[in-house]
Amino acid sequence: MILTLAIRNLFHDRVRLAVTLVGILFSIVLVAIQLGLYVGASRMIVSMIDRAHGQLWITAYGAKSFEDSDFLKGPERYAALSTPGVKKVVPLIAQFSQWRKPQGGSQLCVVVGSDAVDGGLAPWNVVAGSVADLNLPDAVAVDDTYLDFYGIKGLGSTAEVQNQRVRVTAMTHGIRSFTTIPYVFTTLNRARSIFGLGPEAATFFLVQLQPGADIDTVKRELQRRLPDVEVLTKAELKSRSLAQWLFGTGAGVALIGGALLGILVGTVIVAQTLYSSTKDHLNEFATLRALGSSSGYIHKVILTQAGLSAVLGYALGMAIAMTVILYSVNTALPIIMTPELAVGLFALTLFMCAISAVAAIMKVMKIDPAMVFNR
Repeated sequence: MILTLAIRNLFHDRVRLAVTLVGILFSIVLVAIQLGLYVGASRMIVSMIDRAHGQLWITAYGAKSFEDSDFLKGPERYAALSTPGVKKVVPLIAQFSQWRKPQGGSQLCVVVGSDAVDGGLAPWNVVAGSVADLNLPDAVAVDDTYLDFYGIKGLGSTAEVQNQRVRVTAMTHGIRSFTTIPYVFTTLNRARSIFGLGPEAATFFLVQLQPGADIDTVKRELQRRLPDVEVLTKAELKSRSLAQWLFGTGAGVALIGGALLGILVGTVIVAQTLYSSTKDHLNEFATLRALGSSSGYIHKVILTQAGLSAVLGYALGMAIAMTVILYSVNTALPIIMTPELAVGLFALTLFMCAISAVAAIMKVMKIDPAMVFNR
């Protein structure tokens, strides 16, 4: 009977039901898109760090992100190699540079220099050419989603990076940058040549540990031996990169703020409609009380009504949100929907509707069963 009463109350006024569902739908779509953008942006920011093989990162002091760090001269690598627990130290270069288009004009890019055979960082999702083709003269790899940005047509195209000629020998798909400044992959020595660096210089040294080595112990020893640089875990560098690009720029605050606004608006709309529905059915609820129904029974009816609203609104909202997400796949900032986020949104919708039902429940608690005899 609880479910039956809830359904009848919910569908008794179709217009009010439509308003409730629109409120929930609006909230779900807004929250899904805002949080999906946040997840998508976060994944973009840390994608290079996630793909790089190294439990510890040796960086210049004060490095803010993967793209924003000074160069190291090179002796740091040998000090790290002599540290107990260290298996391998792989140099990596990541630095902003200028990409000069063939037809004129220039754009910023991020040159990523690493040798695939070292097991540090190599381009992935290669759709044309191969990683091995980066060993060809002047070779670089770019992402096909940025071809217009680069002013090129594809494989074989030439341009200049830092006034040095480069030729596209491989292309990836989907390696995007949160800053919209694309990555250009090349070999370690070619990257050093582009920036005029010495034969041992790098931006990072990726430290790979021996099996069973304690990462905290090795980190402390490396920091003791290298007091003029920083030794960070992968998680610490990811945290810095997120802080730099999401919160340092205010983008993360804006996305989270938009999601909170969506929750607030949805909660207010649902609370208003549930309260109005309960108020219009006070005589029916009073009748139930007069027939001996407990307050808990009536509260369950209202909460079930709110739960049904949540399920219907969530289904409609997610259908629209997933459509928007599908169309964002090939955009500069794709929206990501993970199973965990979808489940979290459903729990949030239920919680939002349950909170919204509080005002209606408080109204019902004040009902005097005797009012039914005054009608």
